[in-house]
Amino acid sequence: MCKWISIDPGKYKCGLVLAEISKKKVYEATVIKSKLLEEYIRNLNNVENISKIIIGNGTNSIEIRKKLNFFKKEIIFFEEKNTTYRAKERYFELFPIKGLKFLIPREVFILNKNLDAISALIILEDYCKIKFTINQNLDLKTWLK
Repeated sequence: MCKWISIDPGKYKCGLVLAEISKKKVYEATVIKSKLLEEYIRNLNNVENISKIIIGNGTNSIEIRKKLNFFKKEIIFFEEKNTTYRAKERYFELFPIKGLKFLIPREVFILNKNLDAISALIILEDYCKIKFTINQNLDLKTWLK
């Protein structure tokens, strides 16, 4: 199994997805404080067969790359322009509104959502030029340690 990590870098927090490329499936989607990213990826790398990391080329990407010097496999910078904006639309593709909720303005459903993980997913999808599936039970959580 060939798994890749995609990161939407930020100064204070980063979106991260772990995906199986051949199955086009996301196994993990999270938002993590930037200062905890290195440790998180080290731990993930110890239990998963990660072969590549893709980092969005925006805010704090150079600093994030420096933190990942321990990763001896391929690390790539990739264009992330407008991913945060596009994440709102992608959110509703992944988690469509059903039933009577359809009558409520869509923006209400993403007010308290952190879309950085979906931005990381968009970076990965743009890089691979394919759409990934995501488990509907996957919690787009924020690690707040």
